[in-house]
Amino acid sequence: MRFPMLDWLAGYQRGWLRLDLVAGLTTAAVVIPKAMAYATIAGLPVEVGLYTAFVPMVIYAILGTSRPLSVSTTTTLAILTGAQLALVVPSGDPAALLTAAATLAFLVGGMLILAAVLRLGVVASFISEPVLTGFKAGIGLVIILDQVPKLLGIHFEKGSFVENLIALVHHLPETSLVTLMVGVAMLAVLVGLERFAPRVPAPLVAVAAGIAASGLFALQGYGVETVGHIPQGLPSFSAPSLDLIAQLWPGALGIALMSFTESIASARAFAGRGEPRPHPNRELVATGLGNLVGGLFSGMPSGGGTSQTAVNRLAGARTQVAGLVTAAAAVATLLLLAPLMGLMPLATLAAVVIVYSIGLIQPAEFVAILRIRRMEFLWALAAFAGVVLLGTLKGILVAIIVSLVAIAYQAANPRLYVLGRKPGTDVFRPRSDAHPEDETFPGLLMVRPEGRLFFANAQRIGEQIWPLIDAAQPKAVAMDFSAVPDIEYSALKMLIEGEERLRERGSLLWLVALNPEVLAMVQRSSLGEMLGRERMLFNLPTAVERYLAQTAVQNGPD
Repeated sequence: MRFPMLDWLAGYQRGWLRLDLVAGLTTAAVVIPKAMAYATIAGLPVEVGLYTAFVPMVIYAILGTSRPLSVSTTTTLAILTGAQLALVVPSGDPAALLTAAATLAFLVGGMLILAAVLRLGVVASFISEPVLTGFKAGIGLVIILDQVPKLLGIHFEKGSFVENLIALVHHLPETSLVTLMVGVAMLAVLVGLERFAPRVPAPLVAVAAGIAASGLFALQGYGVETVGHIPQGLPSFSAPSLDLIAQLWPGALGIALMSFTESIASARAFAGRGEPRPHPNRELVATGLGNLVGGLFSGMPSGGGTSQTAVNRLAGARTQVAGLVTAAAAVATLLLLAPLMGLMPLATLAAVVIVYSIGLIQPAEFVAILRIRRMEFLWALAAFAGVVLLGTLKGILVAIIVSLVAIAYQAANPRLYVLGRKPGTDVFRPRSDAHPEDETFPGLLMVRPEGRLFFANAQRIGEQIWPLIDAAQPKAVAMDFSAVPDIEYSALKMLIEGEERLRERGSLLWLVALNPEVLAMVQRSSLGEMLGRERMLFNLPTAVERYLAQTAVQNGPD
């Protein structure tokens, strides 16, 4: 297998290096504190989060196919990991938790690699663009609400989106004014620099200013929370426990599904124009090895994070060099910068995340979808509501389910067009009020079904075509199959029954422009024997010519 890294290295441009450096450092300012926080959510020491921001990030930079995807751990993965660790290590013993977490990450990696071998990356194709639009907007809103309490310096037990919103309003009187001032100042720096000095790395300036203010003015003494103490040192080797595999594999399966779906959704959401599309099966390998090797070096389950990928992309990342820079920053933090990073106010982090998450919410995209097709707009809203009301994991599942339902709906409701011929040409197109001049031929009904014909839509095709036949009373019905890639047995049986019914009424069925596979199926059936070569025609011009010739013979000379 060719390393994806070789593809982007071959075309790497000198001007990208500055952008990747700035994006990688900016993303590190978000990833490093969040990774530590997520480790505590899972019940693990904060340094485990840093290990997870290091090893999987490097492996993904080498093997991943998404240029901006930032891989460490996420809120959902941390919550799922914590729930699984609590089941197998109810005592909370630190050493046992570390072993269990490493084993869990190892299992998740193995399952993702197995999924790649089985070519299961196709599941990523089940998320449509409108659904992805709704998913991104929902994630953006959830992330913003999650960060607002840090901006205000208030605390409450986290729940669903609605519960968090109600709790936020309820706790507003507890707002720390100093923390709010820090947060507003950071927002002003970020927004101001982005607008008036776009070439200046605004997030880096904000992070540096936050750390400097925290150190100079001892902001902790005024109630401003900071990242806090970060232990120093590189990760050590951690062998997985075979005894825990039987207990952990069901949870690992769910985490693997979450890791992949969240990663591929983020990779697709932030794919830049002109960049290669993320390759699902290679993504499985990249994230799988990231988890597997990360588990061997004391990491927790990892995957692509939406908010950190948003920061990475919007801060200017062009290639996976940005990911390597983020990983290097994690190592530097472990070895050198831990005391300095520990001074960062949480309000600064929240401001960076909020500014770079607002871009996920694109009302104009919803309007564009609504203008084109109302049904797909409803799919986007369903995905948005799924993420907001049910959470990220269930929201992604809702997005996939909505997309699958959309596919099923479209497949079960194929289009059937009545055709006319553009005057003076051999172009046949659906009849419409825009082209009243298109030619039709008395006694010949020309129709074109579109899409695969199978058991779920065969009845629907019949429901559309028989009223047309009843109204036209044609001598011949020419079905143009040029837009039908395949026909399943149930639909073929419907055609056989339809042909018999037409014959009883004194009409003929002609099949036109059958592709080789469909033609072979028809010829193997009784329909092929009944139609013979005479009623299976090459194209519509041939069908019209034959019909006109037969009509002329039947009518005789004037």
